[in-house]
Amino acid sequence: MRKIIASTFVSLDGVMQAPGGPDEDPVNGFRFGGWVFPYADDTMGSVIGELFAKPFALLLGRRTYDIFAAYWPYQDDDIAKAFNPAVKYVATHRPETLTWQNSQSLGPDIVAALRKIKQEDGPDLLIQGSGNLIQTLLANELIDEMTVLTFPLLLGKGKRLFEGDAAPGALKLTRSVVSSTGIVVATYERDGAVRTGSFVSDQPSEAELERRRTWR
Repeated sequence: MRKIIASTFVSLDGVMQAPGGPDEDPVNGFRFGGWVFPYADDTMGSVIGELFAKPFALLLGRRTYDIFAAYWPYQDDDIAKAFNPAVKYVATHRPETLTWQNSQSLGPDIVAALRKIKQEDGPDLLIQGSGNLIQTLLANELIDEMTVLTFPLLLGKGKRLFEGDAAPGALKLTRSVVSSTGIVVATYERDGAVRTGSFVSDQPSEAELERRRTWR
């Protein structure tokens, strides 16, 4: 079974928009494109290198696809050599405009298509960027593993990794490391249902009981 693996750069307040450069995604007046660059170090490079070290297919939303397709085919570094020959599965309403080599539309039912692809033989599917697609996958419990690189800055308004529609569930931390520049790298896998408990006394006061009644 193939896994869907997400790898995402986020600010401490959860913004994932335009990490790579000022012209990457200035939608809605976003002013801080390229905010990852000042924090890049050997640890970050190692984490990214590990993601691309084994065979993978790319899983991309249309906006990220367009950003990548306008850049990576014209580069010749190690990432380009991994990205360009890889199969790209794309969430798009315009399949006829997919020009990057080895690109395939997921069709009108993205969730059904990905459930089918996950059952096939082949490399894992690696998500880069693609915030809207990630929201859909989180809502349908389709992401098997997520590496979140949290950067030590606040960006305020911008596209966020978590917008509130994720299917509830517990996660298990399988790896964590802190870079020399303060990036917290954490990898999670799904770990069943949300578990709850209580620190509250089993003999609540009348004031507490009243509070519960009025807050329902």
